Amino acid sequence: MSLNTENQPRHGQLLARGVARHLSCLGFVSLKEFSPSRGLRTDVYALGPKGEMWIVECKSSKSDFTSDKKWYKYLEWGDNFFWAVGRDFPTHVLPKDTGLIIADGYDAHIVRVASQRPLLPARRKNLSLKFATKAAQRLQRLLDPNFIYP
Repeated sequence: MSLNTENQPRHGQLLARGVARHLSCLGFVSLKEFSPSRGLRTDVYALGPKGEMWIVECKSSKSDFTSDKKWYKYLEWGDNFFWAVGRDFPTHVLPKDTGLIIADGYDAHIVRVASQRPLLPARRKNLSLKFATKAAQRLQRLLDPNFIYP
């Protein structure tokens, strides 16, 4: 008997789900696979209760981390940057000046918060509008999957 894993979430997707759940408990709202700029797609982009914007990149293995050659480009698009990894991930390979979250598919725990790098006001406004627009579009697609956007 073979198992159908076609619709099963990947490990990174499970980490993102756990992160989003935990951040929600802290008053954040989040979008998975949000693009703050052309050519970049964050695993989790979160908007906090005070307007702070956090980026979380989920890594399922050491090789997943070492093959990521553009993570540093995300730093200028959020106030804070975190890695989310599973309990068995070798965290010593992650840069010490970034945040660290240990997660699974159900919850997460923030181990380390990096020093914030505040966004410039104009970029914050632009990203807030883009975040809200993307969230509204996703909700609209969920509520009306047959609607075709112009």
